[in-house]
Amino acid sequence: MERRKLIDTAHQQISVQRQCELMSIHRSGFYYTGAAESNLNLDLMKVIDEHFLKYPFKGSRRMAVWLNEQGYEVNRKRIQRLYQLMGLRTIYPKPNLSKSDPAGYKYPYLFKGLAVNRNNQVWAIDITYIPMKRGFMYLVAIIDLNSRFVVNWSLSNTMETEWICETVKDAILMHGKPEILNSDQGSQFTSNAYIAMLVGQGILISMDGKGRAIDNIFIERLWRSIKYEYVYLNPPADGLELYQGIAEWFSFYNDERHHQSLNNKKPSEIYLKAA
Repeated sequence: MERRKLIDTAHQQISVQRQCELMSIHRSGFYYTGAAESNLNLDLMKVIDEHFLKYPFKGSRRMAVWLNEQGYEVNRKRIQRLYQLMGLRTIYPKPNLSKSDPAGYKYPYLFKGLAVNRNNQVWAIDITYIPMKRGFMYLVAIIDLNSRFVVNWSLSNTMETEWICETVKDAILMHGKPEILNSDQGSQFTSNAYIAMLVGQGILISMDGKGRAIDNIFIERLWRSIKYEYVYLNPPADGLELYQGIAEWFSFYNDERHHQSLNNKKPSEIYLKAA
């Protein structure tokens, strides 16, 4: 029997959160099932995700052209919708890198010229689409830039701001708060609730420039690694299998993987030893 089926949501004495802890299930892991789409859209999303990871400058128009070359008879309107559903934001060509949307630009990018040399100085947060055999989910992760240690992560079938805020709060409870938290300019990270939470914690807010994935390069590399090393090689059948696989991969990443940029040390050696 799946462990989440053993959880009693109506229990009068033990909360769902505590039951999840006792069953070794991440709090978000109990509530989800994969988000549903048509079989064609699910196939398209998997193909788009892998291709976009290699070519993040391809907008919906160019992606539609490429997909048609691969035998998918789709128009740009469908691809635009899937881009939005997947949370994909195109990296602009170099001439546009310095341009931003004044209406949507909330906070400056604080890393330029900043020497990151201690734990909890700077965290980075991002969301990515994760395909499964049936449906898909979203993964949010928070990484400490000095140690590359993933301080928290969570899965959901919707990209709700409350989910993001809870993930950040849990990370702070476990590890203390960062001085700076960097994100892109997605709607979850520019929402009033998210901004108010960070301001209330006294955390400085940093945001990437529009179309500049390079500003959040460390977490972009994290997405590339987890997708090529786990998700694409072993597509999970459902949400629980996905949760277990990602938990194992992050454990490997934090506690076993040697990083050349860390003088071949492991993230946990740097982050937890200094904690």
